[in-house]
Amino acid sequence: MDPLLKKILEASGISGYEKEIAAIMKAELGKVCDKVETDIFGNVIARKGKGKKKIMLAAHMDEIGLLVKYITKDGYLNFIKVGGIDDRILLGKKVIIKGKNGDVQGIIGSKPPHLQRDEERKQTVKYEDMFIDIGARSREDAEKRVAVADAVIFDTGCGQLHGNLYYGKAIDNRIGCYALIKIMEKLRVAAEVFAVATVQEEVGLKGARTASFKIDPQFAIAIDTTVAGDTPGIKETESSLKLGNGVAITVLEASGRGVIVSEQVRELFMDAAKKNKIKYQLDVIEGGMTDGAIIYMNREGIPTGVLSIPTRYVHAPTGVFSIEDVNSAIELTKAVVEKVAKQ
Repeated sequence: MDPLLKKILEASGISGYEKEIAAIMKAELGKVCDKVETDIFGNVIARKGKGKKKIMLAAHMDEIGLLVKYITKDGYLNFIKVGGIDDRILLGKKVIIKGKNGDVQGIIGSKPPHLQRDEERKQTVKYEDMFIDIGARSREDAEKRVAVADAVIFDTGCGQLHGNLYYGKAIDNRIGCYALIKIMEKLRVAAEVFAVATVQEEVGLKGARTASFKIDPQFAIAIDTTVAGDTPGIKETESSLKLGNGVAITVLEASGRGVIVSEQVRELFMDAAKKNKIKYQLDVIEGGMTDGAIIYMNREGIPTGVLSIPTRYVHAPTGVFSIEDVNSAIELTKAVVEKVAKQ
């Protein structure tokens, strides 16, 4: 695994607490761009090249996670969810609380099934009935290491699963952030290209709104992840996307509540993929949306495309993806930007 990819995947940065990953993105984009800054909202905005046309590339750097809400008298931590998380995947997970004085290890627990009544065992344990155990003996003991409003991330690591398949924390959307850096490293066009690592996407596409308003581009591409359908229990009618079959060109998100990519923009992406022999898939999404949904509605409207990298186990502590699809996203974004810059 590329050390840069590993570094980006393992970095901390739940929505609203993106400081650690933002520092990495600013440093790395600064190596390959002409100028880089952090705006008032927390977005990292880098610029490269000169020309009449402004093109915006966006990848959100925030991840789903938890936030400490309350510390009990016995030293256990109650928490809230930040972003869309299925309660069923939380129990027993190892987490890291980002304390003021350093990282604190924790385990998510609940009342064990051995002590539950029959009706309790039939129901999914809700996150409100869970807690984080940091090994504290009391509230006072816990408060020496953690505090209310501390961010909590999953502690799952990352690496190579097999062949071209990799696993890791926060692949939604750190693999998009990795792609963003690699794209800017390769680009040489007669246009102003803005690479934006956006904040707070998982809780309302907020950073993309402010960044796109500030930049006011003539064209935009959002780079994100999408749901692969190549695991048991998913019908092809729900998702026909497969790892290793190329980047997904999004047509429509959230049954139309998200971005609806114009026919002209869609054809632009498909033509560029075919001309450059880049593997791609088409993605029509019933649920979920990306930064593209807010960018294309900004000001008087911005022509926007979305490239999504198929992933397994989206919004779980650990996801799986193909590095081939990441490379397809890099190459297709580069090809499209080069074409748009000449128009």
